[in-house]
Amino acid sequence: MRLAKCEVDATACDFKVLVADDSRIYRKLVEHALSKRQYTVLFAKSGSEAIDLFSEHQPSVVITDWMMPDLSGIELCQHIRNDLRQTYTYIIILTGITEKDKLVKGLAAGADDYLTKPFHSDELLARVGVGRRIVELHRQLEAKNLLLEELALTDALTGLPNRRAIEEWAARQLSGAARYGFSFLVVLADLDHFKAVNDTHGHDAGDTVLKKFSEILRANSRRSDICGRIGGEEFLLILTHSTQENAMVVIERIRAELEAAKFDFGAGSLTATASFGLAGFEGTQAPDFSRLVSQADAALYAAKRTGRNRIEVAVTHVL
Repeated sequence: MRLAKCEVDATACDFKVLVADDSRIYRKLVEHALSKRQYTVLFAKSGSEAIDLFSEHQPSVVITDWMMPDLSGIELCQHIRNDLRQTYTYIIILTGITEKDKLVKGLAAGADDYLTKPFHSDELLARVGVGRRIVELHRQLEAKNLLLEELALTDALTGLPNRRAIEEWAARQLSGAARYGFSFLVVLADLDHFKAVNDTHGHDAGDTVLKKFSEILRANSRRSDICGRIGGEEFLLILTHSTQENAMVVIERIRAELEAAKFDFGAGSLTATASFGLAGFEGTQAPDFSRLVSQADAALYAAKRTGRNRIEVAVTHVL
């Protein structure tokens, strides 16, 4: 493998082109053409070497000869298209073949474009430019799709995961808990008398309280846990690999931190509290997540009935 380094255009240097050709002459011709744009160019003398370089460097454009000693450009195309990475790769086949049916076969195998040998250097450079624009469009679409996916799983006000995100995470973790025998504890939390906060101090004040509680939840969550807002003033915290006793310590710390927080507004100040319900699972048959949430919800309402600003544990546990 030989790498043509670029030293001028940093943006171009980030754009990698893999050239696969067993002909030293054509590798040199391609290098000369691409040197006008200062791309980072990698060279492979065989199909297998091209596969290795592709896996290592994930180039944006691949220029491959049709015929190589070990495998064809068609087979290289198929390998690239079967790769499960998200970023798109633009493929150009260089070939001395002019029969349209064979060229169509190459395009059907996953190539985006082809150029017949001998080629004009400016034409090759122009086609790589087309490939670069298409790859950049793919990257923009991927970034937007990732953003949309993140927004679909995030509560806009607090930045915490929303109900959908928690349910998707919980389904995976419950299966693992049943399979590997670790605990799965669901905590449902609800801010006490929250309507009065909005009515007395306004919705901006209510939002401030929600954000503060979210910060407290996040600060008390481990990487093996998840916390999120599921609607209004209601939140979910799921703890895994923990005992009920340790979970109670965590919940009590969250409860106390919220109670100690002071909120000052133009119209006055306030304190806030929350009530908590805890339900747990540890066993070999994973229940529906909704069943655990229902149990935690029942415990939460017991906490509300018995004075609020407290923790109640579900009477029954799923085993």
